[in-house]
Parts: sequence; C-alpha cells; structure tokens
Amino acid sequence: MIPTPTMTILYVDQPPVSAAFYQKLFGLAPVEQSATFAMFVLPGGLVLGLWSRHTVEPKATATGGGCELAIRAPTSTDVDAIHAAWQDLGISILQPPTEMDFGRTFTAIDADGHRIRVFNPPA
Repeated sequence: MIPTPTMTILYVDQPPVSAAFYQKLFGLAPVEQSATFAMFVLPGGLVLGLWSRHTVEPKATATGGGCELAIRAPTSTDVDAIHAAWQDLGISILQPPTEMDFGRTFTAIDADGHRIRVFNPPA
C-alpha cells in the first residue's frame, strides 16, 4: 500500500468563523462542524479540516501563511472569473490575476493567514 494524503487540516483561531468563510468561498456547507472543528468534502475528493489551534493535540506552533491551498482552474478565463466572484464576496486578495511561469494565477488569504492560490497552468 502506498500512503496517499486525502485530507488537509488548517489550524484556525475560530473554526465556526473559518467555516463560514470557506462555506462562502466554496459554496458548500461543512459536513461536520463543532466549536473546535469543521470539515468540508470538496468535489475533487479532498477533505478540508479546520481545527482550533487552541485545542489541537499535540499542540501546534505553526500559523497560517507557511503553505498554500492550491486550486486548479480549468482555464485562465476561469481564474479571472473566480477572482471577480471572490472580490464580490469580499475575500481579501493578496495578488491580483497575473501571468507567472506556471500559468495564470491569483492569491487570496483567509483571516488566519492561510493563502489560497487559484491557477491554470499553461497548455
């Protein structure tokens, strides 16, 4: 058996607040939610957990910004459309749509400093 990651967990300050943010971002309700944890099952199969950094065991010292949650868009036009939709939702944008070596991309950020990159690689 080859171990294959299927879940990403972000340590957050307030899981209910973070769950509301990601529900708005993804247009999906969490499948599980409590005061200390929330979980989303995304259409591509990834499970996203939001765990209170105050209750995670063993204690976590890392905070947001050390990595990115990357979302591959089908086309570069979709990158721009997602950016516009997220701006309309009031999502904080760190980097507007731009061309980089790996394709068209933009970067958003959540309240805990977790970076969310939307990208479309060149053909």
